[in-house]
Amino acid sequence: MITSIFRATGSLIGAVLLVAASGAMAERADNSKPMQIAADAMRYDDVKQTSVWTGNVIATKGTIVIRGDVVEVREDAEGYQHGTVTGNAKKRAFFRQKRDSVDEFMEGESETIVYDGKKDVIQFVKNAEVRRYRGTTLADEIKGTLIVYENLNDRFSADGSSPVTGVGAGRVSATISPKPAAQRAAAKAESTPK
Repeated sequence: MITSIFRATGSLIGAVLLVAASGAMAERADNSKPMQIAADAMRYDDVKQTSVWTGNVIATKGTIVIRGDVVEVREDAEGYQHGTVTGNAKKRAFFRQKRDSVDEFMEGESETIVYDGKKDVIQFVKNAEVRRYRGTTLADEIKGTLIVYENLNDRFSADGSSPVTGVGAGRVSATISPKPAAQRAAAKAESTPK
């Protein structure tokens, strides 16, 4: 049960971290860290392969932090994990993780965060916001009603209104800071033909 929650939660955060789409990946050391989960209650159904954590859920694993009112993890018949993190009226669902080999953190919030392990897609649904910090300084930020990251083909999208419900403000906003000089030089060196 805990292993299933660990795999789904780790996959969820790993996919989320790629949203800002720069060169560094999620902190690799997080994979070997133990998962700690605290909640007011937990229910596990072995037949349905679901676990539901409720009430001020806090999950940590290395640099990963997930918070929500409800965290539900399900494993399908093929072994893929699917997760949903839901906030409440006072707090949105939240994640945070350090990026590998750089002093950067990614974090995001939305009313609901949904991860599809089979498609390797994460969705930040309703009142969504994803941020990248360099050290303690906010570098990049995007806001929308729906923010989707397709990990398998490295595609990222944000919508101001939900394509399914049509609900939302109708606009996406973003602040994107230039990369520090050292990152620009390394990126240029990598892209120069040899």
